[in-house]
Parts: sequence; C-alpha cells; structure tokens
Amino acid sequence: MAILQRFVLASVFVCCLVATCYGGVSFKTLHPTLTVTATHKEGVLKAGVDNVTVTWALDTSVPAGTDASYKTIKVKLCYAPVSQVDRGWRKTKDDLTKDKTCTHKMVAKPYIAGGAVATATWTVLRDVPTAKYFVRAYAHDAADVELAYGQTTSADKKTNLFDIEAVTGRHVSLDIASICFSAFSIVSLFGFFFLERRKTRIAEAK
Repeated sequence: MAILQRFVLASVFVCCLVATCYGGVSFKTLHPTLTVTATHKEGVLKAGVDNVTVTWALDTSVPAGTDASYKTIKVKLCYAPVSQVDRGWRKTKDDLTKDKTCTHKMVAKPYIAGGAVATATWTVLRDVPTAKYFVRAYAHDAADVELAYGQTTSADKKTNLFDIEAVTGRHVSLDIASICFSAFSIVSLFGFFFLERRKTRIAEAK
C-alpha cells in the first residue's frame, strides 16, 4: 500500500513538473520596455483594404543593456476589452500560450540592437472580424520566448483604440457583374421573343 502511495505521489509530482516546464510565459512577468505606436487613416478601417503602420523602439527610460537578449520583435493585433465581452474565444489569460487577446499576427522582424526605431506597414487581412483593437509588440529571445512587450494602449486597454470593419461578403464588382448579367438576360429574352414572332409571321405569310 505504501509503495502504491509513493507511486501516486511521484506521478503527481512528475505531472506538475511537466506542466511547469511546458507552461507558457506569464504576461505579468513581462516588463513594458518597448514604446509602440500605430498610425492609420481616420475612422473605421476596412478589412482587406486599409493599412496600419506600426513603429516600435526600446523605451529610452530603461537601463542600458535591458535589450541584450532581444532577438525578434513580433507585432500582433489585439482585441480591446469591449470586444471580448461574451466571447470566450477572445478571452485574456495570463499564460501567453492560452491567451486569446492577440491572435492576429501582423509582422515579425529581427530586433535592431541599441533600440533603434523600426517600422512596418500591415494591410488588414480579409479574415479580421469587426471589433475594436490595439497593437502589441513582444520582444523574443533566441529561443523564441517572450521577454518584454509594448502596446499602443494604456494598461487598462481603454485608450488609443481603433475600429476594423470585417468583409461583409458582398463586393462592388460582384454587384456590377450581377446587374450586367441580369440586363443581358432581359435583352436576350426580348431578342428570343422577337425572333420567334418574326418566324411565326414568315410562316403565316407562306
């Protein structure tokens, strides 16, 4: 019995150890060492059409050498809290492997040593849903582990938000094609009717 208990305890310990080893990085452990800004047109952005230009750099207030392990910057489009309400698939979690706040990848670029300013322009993808958003950038090390971050909004994620409108499923070119096809069908119908009447008259004349 004692051997069985020891075996069970050992199994639980191993499982906990594995879970700890393979768990994701806790967002709370990351420091906001990056300054991030996003520029775009005024008003609502349209998916598949409009662009967002993101600029990031090392915060000048952090100590020298803070970015020594930074190798890659990954920029993501993130849901604002107001667009996460009653949407479990967008839920924020501290474990970054389970977090659904920032599911839309924008760009990934090598980090420029010394904190130089970097910029990238991203076209809103057609599958981005209608919502309010902000932009967040993560600094990763050589093992692709998140070390720090920066974002375009405040800590409570309520400022500097912007709206994106999803593709509705209809397009102007499709509407034009539909109208043209309908017009062609009507003209063809009248043409067919006219030819049939003409044939009938010729046959009666004979």
